[in-house]
Amino acid sequence: MAQFSRLEVAAAMKETGMIPLFFNNDIELSKKVLKACYDGGARLMEFTARGDFAHEVFGELTKYAIAELPGMIMGVGSVTDAGQASLYMSLGANFVVTPVLREDIAIACNRKKVLWSPGCGTLTEITRAEELGCEIVKLFPGDIYGPQFVKGIKGPQPWTSIMPTGGVAPTEENLKGWFDAGVTCVGMGSKLISKEIVANKDYAKLEQDVRKALAIVKAVRK
Repeated sequence: MAQFSRLEVAAAMKETGMIPLFFNNDIELSKKVLKACYDGGARLMEFTARGDFAHEVFGELTKYAIAELPGMIMGVGSVTDAGQASLYMSLGANFVVTPVLREDIAIACNRKKVLWSPGCGTLTEITRAEELGCEIVKLFPGDIYGPQFVKGIKGPQPWTSIMPTGGVAPTEENLKGWFDAGVTCVGMGSKLISKEIVANKDYAKLEQDVRKALAIVKAVRK
């Protein structure tokens, strides 16, 4: 069961402006990555459940977050159907992110008042997601659409909250482009939690990089 309401999750997304994305099937390594992100100031984590037995890792990470990382909001990404969404919600997922818009997932999440963020690529998809109760729409893949697409959407629909994922980089130039265009927050995966950091188990660098990225987000929003 979710520890945070969907309104609390949406508020945290808007406040911090950034969600780290990560997946690894090593539970202990994943805990250290999660803690490094937490110590760096992140208060949300999207566990991109793309591997076999990923739910087992997520369950352990969620228990760890509840016990050791107060205020850390655990969510799940790469969810493709309502059954999978329900499984992860039973393991404590506070938000569900999907690569595509699926109404069955919307219904499953809304039933339990869990925030869901579907991957959308057209104004029609975004509008339909909002009609189904979506608070923050995922723009995916972000590097294909770019900030100009966000500006185009915000013209006729200034109320739309958008979170680009894919191709977002922890640099001032990249983040300024997105936030100037009007995004609510961004999702960052391998450009923040790089393969090198994971391979070298350089959690101190990850903590530093997360802190720096959050500082850039704060600065470019002013």
